[in-house]
Amino acid sequence: MFDSSKFKQLFLFLFFVLLPINVSSYEWTTIKAVASFYPIEIILLNLTAGVSGISVDCLAPNYSGCLHDYSLNTKDMQKLQNADLFIANGAGMENFIEKIAKANPNLKIAKLSDGIKLIKDGYGIENSHTWVSVSNAILMTENLSQFLSNVDPKNSLFYKRNAVLYKEKLARLLTEMKQQLIRYKGRKIITFHEAFPYFASEFGLEIVDVIEREPASKPSAKELVETINIVNKNKIKVLFAELQYPADAANIIAKETGAKVYILDPAVSGELKPNAYIEIMRGNLKTLKETLSK
Repeated sequence: MFDSSKFKQLFLFLFFVLLPINVSSYEWTTIKAVASFYPIEIILLNLTAGVSGISVDCLAPNYSGCLHDYSLNTKDMQKLQNADLFIANGAGMENFIEKIAKANPNLKIAKLSDGIKLIKDGYGIENSHTWVSVSNAILMTENLSQFLSNVDPKNSLFYKRNAVLYKEKLARLLTEMKQQLIRYKGRKIITFHEAFPYFASEFGLEIVDVIEREPASKPSAKELVETINIVNKNKIKVLFAELQYPADAANIIAKETGAKVYILDPAVSGELKPNAYIEIMRGNLKTLKETLSK
């Protein structure tokens, strides 16, 4: 019987073996690509791995977290003036894109969330945390592959090869997470801020409340009481804070309800290595399995 999966693996193996890795024989000016922040830089690192003639940098430091309140400084503007490409998440995450485009008319800009169906909150505001969904990360990888191939056609095969390899890794991760979290489908959870709607939707979890809709925007006493009531009413045993922000409000709610605080990581900071996103998501999987089974 014909095994299509084995045929695909053989095809990819032959393609990658026959495709030369060293492209230093080409001579061209280095393309300078700047990512907006950490999760975008991780995708960029994967797609430019082993490709000569392109350099990777990042606008925000890898410990910055989300860019909700990020303000461009002089150093940022100088970095962008010297760049050829700016790779952004889009969907409203970088509210300074228009300013960058106006100041740098020759800068080519990619918004990796283009084409993704955005989730809106109760006020009609679109959520910009698209990358926290693994399936969205796969789409964003494909968007970046197409963008890089268009602006740097000499290296198109290498970008596409790297995209195939990274998407395969992400697809395996997605399958693993779905298989292990399916038993918790419909489980109600409370998160720290609005980073997890795409993640929750992907794995069938229901976010019934958000402790702080924006980081550092402390909830009022009334909001705390409302959340405490929701926790008690739904018999919620765990609250999910985030690694990047203080969990003061979550700890107050936990003290009043008996719930316990655990960490979910939206992958907005960490080590600069290609598998960082995958490792972070596996950490989230482990946390969810440990907490939702209680």
